[in-house]
Amino acid sequence: MITISLCMIVKNEEGTIERCLESVKGIVDEIIIVDTGSTDRTKEIVAQYTDHVVDFCWVDDFAAARNFAFSHAKMDYIFWLDADDVLMEEDRKKFLELKETLNPATDSVTMHYYLAFDEKGNVTTSLRRNRLVKKNNNFKWYGEVHEYLEVWGKILHSEIAVTHCSIHHDSDRNLRIYENRLKRGEQFSARDLFYFANELFDHQKIERAIIFYKQFLATKNGWIEDYISACGKLSDCFNTLGDHQSELQYILKSFEYDSPRADFCCRLGFRFLQQNQPRKALVWYKLATELEKPADNLGMINHACWTWLPHLQLCVCYSQLENYELAYKHNEIARQYLPDHPSILHNKRFLEPLLK
Repeated sequence: MITISLCMIVKNEEGTIERCLESVKGIVDEIIIVDTGSTDRTKEIVAQYTDHVVDFCWVDDFAAARNFAFSHAKMDYIFWLDADDVLMEEDRKKFLELKETLNPATDSVTMHYYLAFDEKGNVTTSLRRNRLVKKNNNFKWYGEVHEYLEVWGKILHSEIAVTHCSIHHDSDRNLRIYENRLKRGEQFSARDLFYFANELFDHQKIERAIIFYKQFLATKNGWIEDYISACGKLSDCFNTLGDHQSELQYILKSFEYDSPRADFCCRLGFRFLQQNQPRKALVWYKLATELEKPADNLGMINHACWTWLPHLQLCVCYSQLENYELAYKHNEIARQYLPDHPSILHNKRFLEPLLK
């Protein structure tokens, strides 16, 4: 059976760190906490779980801090979390099973990362990350902000999920780091351009976000998933500005990088519905229902577009075309995913008398 080191970087996490460490108790064989300047009870809480706490002088570089944490690991594999991440009970069981059965030739194990949920607790947004990596490979982190772990070799895509349960964070921190780097005249990598644009977008600096998203796309040496995401963000930017021609341009541009994704099909369908063209809209919503959700894609997944949403919208399309039988059929498919959704229940009440 393999052994596992948990490596974390923390600062002022008294509200979340206990929950996180409690969720991995009995799974990992050592816990290494790198503290970057806590002034609250973080270290006091951590001391209940490990005595391996190391201070690190913060230098606005997340990769440097994570590499420092990894350098202290002694076990066969390294597992990493943020303080506001947890393993739910079902995922604890899956992790323990993985620990007992993992082929030691495996270089990295990816896990789902659940980022957002609906009111019923269903996952709405997720991605995959390399979470458990072989120590002897000396994999390194790169990037001062939105750092990534570069891995290679034999990779196992597991069904274990890490759940993000954020309570608080400094929402301006990453933007400040990027702005300071820009002022120093640093050359941004393609990845820097993408994530800086994301920070600008999140802070509603739409015009500047557009500039940096376009610069990122022009590099032609980024990750495909980031290119596709940037197309979605640009279409959102132009929608906000009321420039619907440019919005359409970047929806379609996403098809240059890969076969159509369900979320972009839904974007096109919505545009045609807004233009009162349900026949054109249903073509794209129908395509979204026929696509297979990627199982091992590391990019962001909007689960609604791969499950219930296109069926709900097909109900709208067919209703406008007065094909109530097909409208009802797709509404029922949507209801299998979300039995209590108000719009789905409204459609059901509306359509049933018409069918009778």
